[in-house]
Amino acid sequence: MFSGAQLSLYPMSDDFVGIILGAIGALDPWRDRLRVQTDDLSTLLVGPPEILFPAMRDLFVAATRTGVHCTLHAIVSRGCPGEPDDPICTPQGGLPPGRPLAERIDHACTQVRLAPLTGQKVAAQFALYPLGLGHHMDEIYGCIDFLKATDVFDGSKNFCTRLRGDAGPVFQTLGQAFTGFGAQAGHVALDVTLSANSPSKV
Repeated sequence: MFSGAQLSLYPMSDDFVGIILGAIGALDPWRDRLRVQTDDLSTLLVGPPEILFPAMRDLFVAATRTGVHCTLHAIVSRGCPGEPDDPICTPQGGLPPGRPLAERIDHACTQVRLAPLTGQKVAAQFALYPLGLGHHMDEIYGCIDFLKATDVFDGSKNFCTRLRGDAGPVFQTLGQAFTGFGAQAGHVALDVTLSANSPSKV
């Protein structure tokens, strides 16, 4: 299986170069488990699906610690049939494949409750796409049930779901949505935008 995230960070600051480079430095502790490639458009993280969101959390929190308004946009994918298998992407932990939807929801909720706090508040909106499944709406509705059971659920809007709260539980919620719903060995994509320190927060 291949899993990875293509992400772009946008600090609303004249010092955007320093903030971006400093945030990328927060990925250093993850480099033994991830392949990291940065160019002028985005940073690619390739590795186990369970590791992608903690690494993105650390990058985003490092940028937002400056106090400036920052956004992050990421497209995350696992099991894409157009990408070759890569041993670095071997899943680590989680539930065994084929567990019932109710069990996966309970497991995901427990993982969110156990997520460490960072002290940084963030808002997010995301959409989950379980591809190539005849019963994809069952997986999406199951994911929505999971999201509504968390403390970071902030409502639904057209084409996506809002989350709000500490970055720790928010990123854990995104990670559980990505790894816990859709076929275990199937193609799943997630599109997410996060914001912190926004002057227009509602």
